[in-house]
Amino acid sequence: MPEMPVVHPDKAALSAAVGARLLTAILDAQAERGVAQLVLTGGSMGAASLAALRTQPGASAIDWARVDLWWGDERVLPGGDPERNEVQAREALIDHVPVDPARVHVMAPAPVGATADAEQAASDYAAELGRAGYGTGDAPFFDVVMLGVGPDGHVASLFPGHPQQQAAGLVVAVHDSPKPPPTRVSLTFEALRNTRQVWFLVSGNDKAEAVRLGLDGADPERSSAAQVRGREATCWLVDAAAAGVTG
Repeated sequence: MPEMPVVHPDKAALSAAVGARLLTAILDAQAERGVAQLVLTGGSMGAASLAALRTQPGASAIDWARVDLWWGDERVLPGGDPERNEVQAREALIDHVPVDPARVHVMAPAPVGATADAEQAASDYAAELGRAGYGTGDAPFFDVVMLGVGPDGHVASLFPGHPQQQAAGLVVAVHDSPKPPPTRVSLTFEALRNTRQVWFLVSGNDKAEAVRLGLDGADPERSSAAQVRGREATCWLVDAAAAGVTG
């Protein structure tokens, strides 16, 4: 039986709901395991959700010294470029809360005006995961992985039918992205699945077919989203347009 999405009226309502879910997930993780491990997603939906978390009633209860922030992917662009997922997350959340800088695990970091080497960045990020304890136990490492879904069904920078879908290890360099910029760094399916919960955050009627294919468990040639599931829960959090609701 296909999974059922949680449908919100519009993007604003969706981002507010995701912010509330994030607050609960962080507090639960800190109460149960001490530290909350989150994987962030980019795009307008990801940024809006992080901004909504910051303004949630009760957000002051978060111990930001015990939150690790990771990224599912990053665009290999100069440091400070507004199209970088890191920059969007800083503007929406990170620059406004007392998170420990050592717990902000930037992917493909680069100075302003320069870009990282994608292969080296992928290797460095896998090593950083290892230093943080990834792979040292049987329990899922991440608490929540948040993923946007493109109209073509891609998640992170893993595009349907592209060879990076079969990448081994935890992090892969991407050089042939059909969506600009062409060079990126991404967590692999293996890494994205090592989580308690996966949340797909999807807004807009151009995503309705991608949502349907993801919910139906389509093959990798048609959907990368369908290949990622959480160990405890997989949530499709969508607005009415992405759910194909009209009228």
